[in-house]
Amino acid sequence: MAELLLELFSEEIPARMQARAADDLKRLVIEGLKAQGLGVGEAEAYATPRRLSLVVKDVPTKSPAVSEERKGPRVGAPEQALAGFLKAAGLKSIKDAEIAKDEKKGDYYVARLEKPGRAAKEIIAQVVPAVAAKFPWPKSMRWGAGRTTWVRPLHSIVCLLDGKVMPFAIEGVEAGDTTRGHRFHGNAPFVVKGALDYAERLEEHKVILDAKARAGLISSQAHALAKEHKLALVEDEALLAENAGLTEWPNVLMGSFDEAFLAVPAECLMLSMKQHQKCFSLKHPRSGKLANKFLLVTNLQARDGGKEIIAGNEKVIRARLSDAKFFWEQDLKKPLDEMAVALGGITFHEKLGSQKERVERVAELAFQIAGAVDANPEDARRAAQLAKADLVSGMVGEFPELQGLMGRYYAEAAKAKPEIARAIELHYKPKGPNDTVPKASDGDAVAIAVALADKLDTLVGFWAIGEKPTGSGDPYQLRRAALGVIRIVLENDLRLPLDTMLAKLAMLHLLLTEVGEQGETIGKLYGGIAEAVFQSIRAGGATKSSPGQPAASPEGLATVRSKFEDKGVAVAVDLLSFFADRLKVHLRDKGARHDLIDAVFSLGGQDDLALIVKRVEALGEFLKSDDGANLLIGVRRAINIVRDEEKKDKRSYAGAADPALLREPQEKTLHTAIQKVKKDTAAAINVENFAGAMRALAELRAPVDAFFDKVIVNADDAALRANRLALLSEIRAATLNVADFSKIAG
Repeated sequence: MAELLLELFSEEIPARMQARAADDLKRLVIEGLKAQGLGVGEAEAYATPRRLSLVVKDVPTKSPAVSEERKGPRVGAPEQALAGFLKAAGLKSIKDAEIAKDEKKGDYYVARLEKPGRAAKEIIAQVVPAVAAKFPWPKSMRWGAGRTTWVRPLHSIVCLLDGKVMPFAIEGVEAGDTTRGHRFHGNAPFVVKGALDYAERLEEHKVILDAKARAGLISSQAHALAKEHKLALVEDEALLAENAGLTEWPNVLMGSFDEAFLAVPAECLMLSMKQHQKCFSLKHPRSGKLANKFLLVTNLQARDGGKEIIAGNEKVIRARLSDAKFFWEQDLKKPLDEMAVALGGITFHEKLGSQKERVERVAELAFQIAGAVDANPEDARRAAQLAKADLVSGMVGEFPELQGLMGRYYAEAAKAKPEIARAIELHYKPKGPNDTVPKASDGDAVAIAVALADKLDTLVGFWAIGEKPTGSGDPYQLRRAALGVIRIVLENDLRLPLDTMLAKLAMLHLLLTEVGEQGETIGKLYGGIAEAVFQSIRAGGATKSSPGQPAASPEGLATVRSKFEDKGVAVAVDLLSFFADRLKVHLRDKGARHDLIDAVFSLGGQDDLALIVKRVEALGEFLKSDDGANLLIGVRRAINIVRDEEKKDKRSYAGAADPALLREPQEKTLHTAIQKVKKDTAAAINVENFAGAMRALAELRAPVDAFFDKVIVNADDAALRANRLALLSEIRAATLNVADFSKIAG
């Protein structure tokens, strides 16, 4: 078995593209080789700023011979069909084909093709240029004759199979055995013989091939330099990976900036140094405060020890931090309330109004939610009113990543209540599946109210205008918003009745989208709970029209109300189904069964996420027990029998069984057990004792088993048969207090 070495050497490859490009090279080459019948062993891809490399082990010298059988038309088929078969099979005459026997469909022609194996070098010479021609760079450029695109112009290609050069070229660049090292410290060409020799020779020429090794070297140097100056490195894995992608022979140096800049929030300084100069920040280990020093990574070993490099970076960073300081000082001159007014000039969505209008909706909803999360309603409203204000600040304009955080700083500078300031920062959370959520136990109840209001308004608004996620896209990140609501509710064990809340919000969005503001009362409640708006309509408070619209009468608005109640409920039902799907994904990731979620949601009226999860957990534990597993079998059997008999008889057997028609002891016992279980499960669920409901349900197991062992359901007596089917229907009705067992996988 041979070893394949491939290197595509070019101008600088952007750091953000390197890891994916290495993976794509490995995947596409291996797929191409295997598609040509060349099975290979393990492969490893590498990337540096100027090269993509691939090492493939256990490459056979040639692909195996292949015997292929191709079925043709029936004997006696038209000449046109025979000609097409001969052409496709590569046969000269129909006499070259064999005849296969088929007693049912008739005899047909078969072509038996023997394909000899191909030399590995021929296959490689075909595959590599093909991969280069279709390589999936996010951005690329044409070069050479313009037939091939690459991220940057290719300068050389190394392609060796067991040390021998493969015969091919890409845009006139011939494959060979020569490459170059570091641009400044090892740029002379040198010959390589194989994968091991390749890595060693590169290191001799100041190139570390493995990106992980480069990142490790940067990290160790950075920690050592920080420790030497009694400081601590601010860890940043993304920045570490980026610097590894910018250097082939990394060297870490330390610079400093004026202490006066430390008056600016640390996050602003850190982000400025990271984005503009790719520099690491340092902090004082005891206090955790930012130090006025930074670490930079250079691709050079400077003769002066890096003094000029440090001085150049310090000059640039001084200018960048001066900008940040200017933004900070200018923003402090504007109160958050003044910034909030400016939100009126920012469109959130053409069908959902401006950011200011959205803030009004979110503020009223946060006020309504506050009681459910033990937050001060006025604080929740105030925090929501200010939550988006920093979007018009100079600092967030420069660094959008700081939205929310800067709002907190501006609120603190204005002596706002701590709960309000923290809510402004935290209301965007969670921003992803791995982000934290605001916790009531941490004193962030106000933040919870605002975060929920913000996400629910977003979801309902886009649902109301028909902008829902599709299988191919989610441009407004509605799945993330729904998951955020789910995580906040579950991790804080909140009782939040989504059904009613979503319906009212949807009615409001639909009403205001079509009717517009109808008078001062609606204007003030814009974004409030819909019922409050409808009450004002019924009271005749709406007399003034929106610009360009005629005034609406109370009678007309009552008609509108009726119309949008139906639409609002439809939106809420659809959105609640979306929440159910997101909840399934969330719980499945945590090991829960999605069919149990279906079984609970099928009951109807299940809009309290925390209770749904508790019910699912209790149901899961119950079904793991012998009682639960056996009862599931019995219930499903009862459901199937009733369903089949109803279909056959074209009638329903739902309803209560007649005690007077109960003949056998087993059916009498089952009837008594069903009545008791209905009562006991309902009582347990009413106090959220789901484990108790499962224990009560377990009492059905023995009577159900005994019934099926001793009682014949399809009795000759029609009345007796109908009553026993009704009794089976009651089994399902009894379990419906807990879950729809028909939705549970057997």
